[in-house]
Amino acid sequence: MHPNPAFREAPEARALGFARERGFGALTTAGPDGVLAAHVPFLIEDGVLAAHLVRSNPLARLLKSGPAEALMIVSGANAYISPDWYGEEDKVPTWNYAAVHLRGMLRLIDEDLLKTHLDRLSENFETRLAPKPIWRSDKMTPGVMEKMMRQIVPVEMAIASTDSTFKLNQNREAAARRNAATELAKGGTPGLETQAIARMMREVDSG
Repeated sequence: MHPNPAFREAPEARALGFARERGFGALTTAGPDGVLAAHVPFLIEDGVLAAHLVRSNPLARLLKSGPAEALMIVSGANAYISPDWYGEEDKVPTWNYAAVHLRGMLRLIDEDLLKTHLDRLSENFETRLAPKPIWRSDKMTPGVMEKMMRQIVPVEMAIASTDSTFKLNQNREAAARRNAATELAKGGTPGLETQAIARMMREVDSG
């Protein structure tokens, strides 16, 4: 996370809401041979992050020995910011971004809970595709889903701490930030979801 407090003043509720909305991140922990990571979709409900791992994933194998301290990294929109956009002298390039870190003890849970987790996970994303009818696992041929489920295991992490960075040029004058957002919104800038970063930069001024 960025050390500048200007970028880290978001309340925990905003950070959790951001992570919940993204619903995808890099789940990491330290194994005996180094850091392990898995890129997974997830749910957050009542302070608990629920996900699943391919059974053969080294991280899943590690958890067979017991719970492990873990970090979920949730990355959001990001964009390169040119110093020419500020309308100010002697500034340097930077990269604006949004990210949240969630920490806690990761553990395997009862595999009987896997089907419920998968149904809730797919419903969470399918409801965002309205008016498309929601895909449900009961549409599948009997036995196919069960066969696929044998390849994965459910995990959960009680969220012990939340940290976030919303780096949106809060350390620049409002006019300079607005200028940069206007140029960014024109498109063609390196980054991902750059229009979202431009919108978030404008929202800094609206409180």
